[in-house]
Amino acid sequence: MTSAERRGAAGLASIFAMRMLGLFLILPVFAVYAEHLPSGNDVALVGLALGAYGLTQTFLQIVYGVASDRFGRKPVIVFGLILFAIGSFVAAMSHDIYGIIIGRILQGAGAISAAVTALAADLTREQHLTKVMAMIGSSIGLVFALSMVGSPVLYAAIGMPGIFALTGFLSLLAIFILLKIVPTAPAVPRRASWPSFVEVLVHPQLMRMNFGVFTLHLVQTGMWIVVPSALVGSGAMPVAEHWKVYLPAVLLSFVTLVPAIIAAEKYGKMKLVFNGAIALLVVVQLGFCFLDTGLYSLFFWLLLFFAAFNILEATQPSLIARIAPAHAKGAALGVYNTTQSFGLFLGGTLGGVLVKHFGPDAMWLLSATLALIWLGYGLTMAMPVPRARQQSA
Repeated sequence: MTSAERRGAAGLASIFAMRMLGLFLILPVFAVYAEHLPSGNDVALVGLALGAYGLTQTFLQIVYGVASDRFGRKPVIVFGLILFAIGSFVAAMSHDIYGIIIGRILQGAGAISAAVTALAADLTREQHLTKVMAMIGSSIGLVFALSMVGSPVLYAAIGMPGIFALTGFLSLLAIFILLKIVPTAPAVPRRASWPSFVEVLVHPQLMRMNFGVFTLHLVQTGMWIVVPSALVGSGAMPVAEHWKVYLPAVLLSFVTLVPAIIAAEKYGKMKLVFNGAIALLVVVQLGFCFLDTGLYSLFFWLLLFFAAFNILEATQPSLIARIAPAHAKGAALGVYNTTQSFGLFLGGTLGGVLVKHFGPDAMWLLSATLALIWLGYGLTMAMPVPRARQQSA
């Protein structure tokens, strides 16, 4: 990788990481905090507060992606980070769960994931795309592990309003990094946004990828309605000690990431690695549902989940960037991130309803079914041929 590629990858990974840190920090403690708010003892409302962020993301990711194709990546990213910061400060000043839901909706209005990922693709040669996406995915994973450790400490020190305010300040810091550290992408041909959107929306291979990211993030969000309570109940572990499970599970899961990327990129085993990770996701959901849920079992299934999640988070955006037409990467990643956000929203809202009325097993079975369908799509998917190879053919 060139120095510009490394600087762009590091800068964009840090922007993703700072943005996600605030979102992850609320996961281990929000349900506990919500119990002391008006209507906070309603698990469906708690699920909505966790998933509301994905609601506005669902509606705006395509808009941001297409806008970044038309007007440039950086202006769109700055605008989104400002909205994200405003939402964080609204949530920090709220005194009931409804105000927090509004703040989370405003956070979601800063739907910059597509524009950031498109900028990463613009700044990176194709042979290094998966490595860059892995850097971004790994930074998110490390931030997740850090948040699991730091969340109880921060919650005790500054409370949930302080955590939301910290999220807002990190978003403003991300703007500085974007403007001062991340290189400007080379100019690409611009086309009318609507034809580009239609082109990527009906693309059969992109449709498979979009269903996959929807499933992955529905499963992930739904887990956080069930796992913390399971650790308290079956694991007999107070919330303040949950990091002792999350941190080693996340860190150990990274052991599988580098070999998976080498196998996928260097040895041309992308399809095998990709579908193997989906199959592992199916196994994990069935394990949560049907097997023992004691402390060590929960750790084991979380370890396998994070291993599958890290591989899929690294490979999917790379595949999207390769499959999508060069003039419509932002639009393609906008659709991709829209379905991702809808999965986040539905995982929280539907997951809360299912757990409330039918118990945790309903959530695990829904997740396993969707992952199994995704595996069927993955097995019949044609992996993209590198453009350099296409040009030399």
